[in-house]
Amino acid sequence: MNGPWHSYVYAVGRGGGDLDAVAAALTGVRGAPLRTVAGSGLTALVSSVPADDFGTDGLTERMADLAELEALARTHHAVVDAAHARTTVLPMRLATVYLDDARVHAMLSERTPDFDELLSWLHGHAELGVKVYADPVGAHARAVPAAPSAGSGRAYLRRRRDQHRRRDDAYRAAGVVAGAVRDTVAPLTRDVVAHRPQQGELTSGPGENVANEAYLVPRARVREFHQALAGLAGSDAGVRVEITGPWAPYSFAGRPTHGGTA
Repeated sequence: MNGPWHSYVYAVGRGGGDLDAVAAALTGVRGAPLRTVAGSGLTALVSSVPADDFGTDGLTERMADLAELEALARTHHAVVDAAHARTTVLPMRLATVYLDDARVHAMLSERTPDFDELLSWLHGHAELGVKVYADPVGAHARAVPAAPSAGSGRAYLRRRRDQHRRRDDAYRAAGVVAGAVRDTVAPLTRDVVAHRPQQGELTSGPGENVANEAYLVPRARVREFHQALAGLAGSDAGVRVEITGPWAPYSFAGRPTHGGTA
């Protein structure tokens, strides 16, 4: 392979054949072969990326290109999820790049105590996401037939007051549901991380995202988690609850990693 090249790290797990099997079955960023780098009883899933494109300056440009960023994220998550399906792994942040495999090996050696602790803590668990949306417009559309467009100024003001009331009611109800979600699943979870609510194109479906949380759940209780939240928000309350996952524990592998070029 012609160079120069850097080493892109997807995930870290313990030594053994599971990550070797993932490396043999998939390809990484830009179709590059995957490989493993071992050190101190740990194993990293790695592929080579062009130094010009994934050095400090090139990486900034890659992350600013939305199409390339999406392709990078899809590949990264596909590799991590395949590894998570076979064994316990720590997902690395998107675009975690080292100068070479020797630096990856050194990182594993330096961070063995932290990684061992996290891998033990995450063993047998998966991440589930719960998003709560306030949807006053959708609730009104389901409940009330469309009103005639014409009307007096007084009727217009009355409609505006009704809109504001429905909005306030929906946000109030969404806040209650968000609190109920956390209380309901608390016995089923090991930990929770509150993320910033998503906005714009990041949201899925109607309404405004008012709560966006990730839960660390034992794999054996994932179905129970879903059942516990079924029907929590009534369809006429202007509230929508979305559950995603199970995923690799991205939100719970958050101790700092050497992002950029190390």
